[in-house]
Amino acid sequence: MRNFDKNRIESFILQNKSFYVKRDELLNPLLSGNKYWKLYALIEMPKERYKQLVSYGGTQSNAMLSIAALCHQKGWVFHYTCKPVADYLKQQVTGNLRKALDLGMVLHEVSHHDYHACVQQLRESCDADSLFVPQGGGDPIAQTGIEQLAVEIKQWQKKQSIERLNIVTPSGTGTTAFYLAQALPKCHVLTTAVVGDKAYLISQMEMLGALPKNLILLQGSKKYQFAKPYAELLDMYHDLLDAGITFDLIYGAVMWKVLLQHHSVMQDTVLYIHSGGVLGNVSMLDRYKNKGMF
Repeated sequence: MRNFDKNRIESFILQNKSFYVKRDELLNPLLSGNKYWKLYALIEMPKERYKQLVSYGGTQSNAMLSIAALCHQKGWVFHYTCKPVADYLKQQVTGNLRKALDLGMVLHEVSHHDYHACVQQLRESCDADSLFVPQGGGDPIAQTGIEQLAVEIKQWQKKQSIERLNIVTPSGTGTTAFYLAQALPKCHVLTTAVVGDKAYLISQMEMLGALPKNLILLQGSKKYQFAKPYAELLDMYHDLLDAGITFDLIYGAVMWKVLLQHHSVMQDTVLYIHSGGVLGNVSMLDRYKNKGMF
C-alpha cells in the first residue's frame, strides 16, 4: 500500500515561521493521510475476514473515497449511505464521488428525514461478514493505526534530538488527535474543530475515553462553517501552495489559519501531520469558481 519513505518529514517555511510536515498525503494516491492510519487495521487484515463494509456521510467525503479504495483492493463490497445527492452533482458527477463510484462503491440515497434512523439501522444490522465503519472513520478500530503513526513520530523525534514537540492535526471527529495524544503523553497534540464547534468535538472524543491532558484544542478568531467557501481559506490554501506543499481546502486550510494565530505554539518544534484529502480539492475549487471567488 505504501509507495514512499514511510517516515518522510520535511522542513516547511510559512510566513517566515519554521515547521515540519509529515507528508502522509503521499502514502497512497487514494488512501492517504489520517484515513490511512484510521483504516490501518483493515489494510493489514486478511481479505477473507469480511465480505462487505458499510458506512455513511457526505457525498465528497475523503473517508468515503479511502474506504472505497480499500474495499476495491480487498474485493469487499462497499455500501455507502448519504443524504440526497445535489442535482448539479447528479448531472455531472465529479471529485471523490466519481472516483469512489468508479471503484465500485454502491451508493444509497435516503431523505434528510430518514437519514439518522437509517444510519442507526445500518449500525445494528451488520452480521459477522460485514463491518460498520462510522462517518469519517471515527471508531476505536482506528487506534491500531494511529499508534503506529505515533511510533514513527517518536522515531523521528529521537533521531532529531527534539525534546519538546507540538504535534498538529485538524479534527472532524477528533479520533486521530485523541489517539495520538494518548500514545504520545510527552508531546502536546494540538487540534481545532473543523466540523461543528469545540463542544461538539469534545463530545465526539469523549466517546473514545477521557481526554488526555496533553491534548490541546485551539480556537481561531473566526468559526468557519464546514466545507463552506471562504475567501481567507482560499488565500491560506494558495499561501501554503506557494510555500511548496498542497493541503486540502477544508481541513488543512482551517487548521493552518488557526495555528498561525497561536504564536506561543511556535516556541517549541511544531510537526504538522498532513491529513491528506487533497483529491477533494477538485470539487471544492469548483465551488469557489461557481461563487466567483477563484
